[in-house]
Amino acid sequence: MTAPAKRSNADPHSPVPGRAEGGPQRKPHMMVLVVGAGVIGLAVGRALALAGHEVIVADAAASIGSGISSRNSEVIHGGMYYPTDSLRARHCVAGRRLMYAFCASHGVPHAKCGKLIVATSQEEVTKITAIHTQGLANGVEGLEWLDAAHLRVLEPELACVGALVSHETGIVDSHALMLALQGELEDQGGALALATPIEWLRPDSHGWLVGFGGNDGGTMAFEAVVNAAGLGAPALAAATEGYPPGRVPRLTLAKGNYFGFAGKAPFARLIYPAPVDGGLGVHLTLDLAGRVRFGPDVEWIDQPDYRVDPARAELFYAAIRRYWPGLPDGALLPDYAGIRPKLTGRGEPAADFIIEGPADHGLPGLVNLFGLESPGLTSSLSIADDVARQIGP
Repeated sequence: MTAPAKRSNADPHSPVPGRAEGGPQRKPHMMVLVVGAGVIGLAVGRALALAGHEVIVADAAASIGSGISSRNSEVIHGGMYYPTDSLRARHCVAGRRLMYAFCASHGVPHAKCGKLIVATSQEEVTKITAIHTQGLANGVEGLEWLDAAHLRVLEPELACVGALVSHETGIVDSHALMLALQGELEDQGGALALATPIEWLRPDSHGWLVGFGGNDGGTMAFEAVVNAAGLGAPALAAATEGYPPGRVPRLTLAKGNYFGFAGKAPFARLIYPAPVDGGLGVHLTLDLAGRVRFGPDVEWIDQPDYRVDPARAELFYAAIRRYWPGLPDGALLPDYAGIRPKLTGRGEPAADFIIEGPADHGLPGLVNLFGLESPGLTSSLSIADDVARQIGP
């Protein structure tokens, strides 16, 4: 792992780094390690580099975004599902606004296509009305309830008794987004260290001594560390000397399977059913080329497994035909799967994000990020700003 070239914001003629002649003393910027090169880690690295820190983003994989970040629906969420004042609600709403601005300014392909959360029964109307109310409480713009007559005009193939429209929901090319974040990180002097697993953290007199593996394994000192390791975040916390073992969260794996659709897109918008235990239900999403995929479902697992069982298609047909009875037989094809890093299990209330800094665990210069599943992609830029504030100037 190689450190980025040192940069200084000081007057080049000043004899003291970080202080110009006659100027005020300034705190020197820090060497920061970000563990995890998914969308969260890259966004955090970018934010820290923009703040003037020397940043390395390390990942055990040989490429960026090879885990959770490349195995999701690529949806920019509105923010209406989450409890008021939760980290999910706050970062999703703020992150969505930042995401659209970032994509527009950096040429990242995206589309504000909107989505429908559909009620296929009167019982589901009550559930989705509550989502509408929650969205308004969270400050989500562009929410509108439409009855079946209006929806037949918008989406003739849709079967429902009503739906909540989220005009601010969209889709993004997640790989292009991560490349843009990487580009700005590197433009600011930051660096990537891929195929570099981080094995342990140990406090030392200057901050943190970090043990890393790979072809050139060894140790390196940093003044601050951000644990954005996704599925591996709890394990890294457990391998952090001095971190209270009781604070390491339980990680529960929820696999989400996706099926592709062999046909023309039947809808112009994303279609979501009422939420289910552990997820948002088997929904229809579009990519920027107009291709359709369905998912994810929720499959509770004990070990990571990314294979999609073709037999699960029968469950998908049943779920999808509740809102699209015209789905043809034989139209679903196994596609890909992702794994959510959940902090709660089957039948338990969904946990909030955990963004844990020195004020929480008592270890200077360490921020742990746990349970950053959906809407993590949408929230990434807002979470990154939060982490940068916790690391300090």
